[in-house]
Amino acid sequence: MPNNSDPFNSKENYSAFPSEENDDYSLSADHYHESDFEEENISHVEAEDKSTSAEKSAEKEEEKTEDKKEEQKAEKKEDKKKEDSNSEHDGKYLVVQKGMACCDKGAKFPNFKVTSHQKHYWNDENGEADFLAVTEDDLTFNPPAMPFGTCSVKNGNPCAFAPSGKWTKTYDKLKIMGKKPLTELSELMCAVGGKITVMKHGQQSQAGKGSVKKADPKEQRTYNPIMDFEEFQEEINGKEGEAW
Repeated sequence: MPNNSDPFNSKENYSAFPSEENDDYSLSADHYHESDFEEENISHVEAEDKSTSAEKSAEKEEEKTEDKKEEQKAEKKEDKKKEDSNSEHDGKYLVVQKGMACCDKGAKFPNFKVTSHQKHYWNDENGEADFLAVTEDDLTFNPPAMPFGTCSVKNGNPCAFAPSGKWTKTYDKLKIMGKKPLTELSELMCAVGGKITVMKHGQQSQAGKGSVKKADPKEQRTYNPIMDFEEFQEEINGKEGEAW
């Protein structure tokens, strides 16, 4: 007769292992925590977004480009300053009224005639008319009629000077009553076909009667032994005006 107390012979089927339906023994993910999987001395770093990295790189490139542009602008400004400070007129004389003009189609060399002002002089404290500053607007000469004699464009007939515009190649760093002065490089075109340039600027020093009086005959004899300078002085002292 079977022993009902024997669990192996019991009509009820008891499993030697807990049933999956038994909540007390079922394994669930809720029983585990992130801390269970963490290792010591390991920090969590989020990966940088690729788009953010690209944007930063683009910004750096733009900054570099802007810096280069600024450097180039600064260099151009420096170059311009150097160009402005250097002029083709450097070392050239400004022209005064007693200077002389030359036409490449003419035969005579008239003096300038200043009509644009009667106020400013070059290197003359006494305000003599000969040293009036010639400007771009001074387009007449002395003599005013046929100033350059004959004209090769007109087959040797009398000069019929007619200015074509103002003087060019004037000194633009200085103005006289709003007008630019002439230098040795200035040019003026004639409507007939000639080009007028500056033959003499007019600021050459000239020896006059006073200079001859003050000169030392012994010193002059050293420079020019052939000439009797004392006799020349006596001759000059008896005359009025400039000697040469």
